[in-house]
Amino acid sequence: MTTANDAAPPKGTGLAFAYVTTLFFAWGFVTSLIGPLIAAVRRVFELSYAEATLTTFAWFIAYGIASIPAAALLARLGYSRAIIFALVTMVAGCLLVPIATIVDWYPGVLIALFVIASGVTLLQVGANPLVAALGPQKSSHARLNFSQFFNSLGTTLGPLLAAPILLTGGVFAADAVITDPAVRAESLRSIDIAFLAVGLFFAVVAAFIFTARKTINAAAPVPTAEDRMSPLVALKSPWAVFGALAIFFYVGSEVTIGDLMTDFLHRPEILDIPIAQAGQLVAFYWGGAMVGRLIGGLLMLTSIRATTILIINTAAAAILCLVVTQTGGTTAAYAAIAIGFFNSIMFPTIFTLTLERSTAPVPATSGLLVFGIIGGAILPPIAGSIADNSATLNPLFYVPMVGYLILVAFALAASRAKTHSIAASGAPGGH
Repeated sequence: MTTANDAAPPKGTGLAFAYVTTLFFAWGFVTSLIGPLIAAVRRVFELSYAEATLTTFAWFIAYGIASIPAAALLARLGYSRAIIFALVTMVAGCLLVPIATIVDWYPGVLIALFVIASGVTLLQVGANPLVAALGPQKSSHARLNFSQFFNSLGTTLGPLLAAPILLTGGVFAADAVITDPAVRAESLRSIDIAFLAVGLFFAVVAAFIFTARKTINAAAPVPTAEDRMSPLVALKSPWAVFGALAIFFYVGSEVTIGDLMTDFLHRPEILDIPIAQAGQLVAFYWGGAMVGRLIGGLLMLTSIRATTILIINTAAAAILCLVVTQTGGTTAAYAAIAIGFFNSIMFPTIFTLTLERSTAPVPATSGLLVFGIIGGAILPPIAGSIADNSATLNPLFYVPMVGYLILVAFALAASRAKTHSIAASGAPGGH
């Protein structure tokens, strides 16, 4: 007898999966620009570490503000229209960056980042559960890890392409006088170029998704009356709340490391290298996640449980953070970069484990999980304050270490919890 979980997926599901996976690359690429951007604005606007990490705060606070409305918007518009709306919003945010730099107003840059991130929030609310639904439930962990592999490809290419633009010339020139208006203007124009190019990229992706909208709509889950319920109903599910808390600490920990990695590797007691070179090395941190997601996705197609892989990865990341706090030089540098590999499967695995355990509708659970990404706004400024008050940057790694230990607890609890079919929460009957 064929069950809902092993029935053949709707026609066009594979093609729709390929289209949606391009979105993971897009938001991964732009999110990874925050790291080198922090180093750039810190020098251009003469900011402290805590002030510079407001760029991270402006980005990730959007997840807290926009995620619940995004879940409601997804239920109203459907997947393809919501995705296109999100991409148009991201283009608008990229166009705001040059306006902010022309008037030399740092808060304007923060506003632009908030607008872009609001669009990314809607993408995440829609794309993550959509990928989980586009195929058999038994392979949902592997499928989302595969899509997140392309997200990591975007985060890997981002620093490689952006660091030479944002962190060379202008205020970063060897003989630069930061207070010279012409020198500052050169660096501000570099920021403009980076975000205008990203805006053009988003416009192309939006056009691509528009042409594929019928294929996506045909394969996407059909909204039910339950799906249209208030996203706040997810608060009634303990596992939805626990999952959101896990996402909070995962994203906060990963972003804290990634966004301050450039300055960390640049420090004389670590690698003592030019800041542009340090910015490009951050690509290895994100690249580790890319490789890890590919390996993790393949492992999850075997008999190894997703919770087991999550336990191992979270524990390893916590240990590496401890190593960084207690060492220096290349040991600390390599340990910090290696954390990226173990970060790899955390987000998609936490996401799908929560969807399987939550008693709330999928759109509501997804909205609450994406709300948890607000951790990227909270933990980096805390780490930045620690960095401002420390002789070295090593102590800031205590912040992500605590986060990873909490994720170990989540993974252990998930390994003992009962699961149910995602289809029961509003995913298509093809599961």
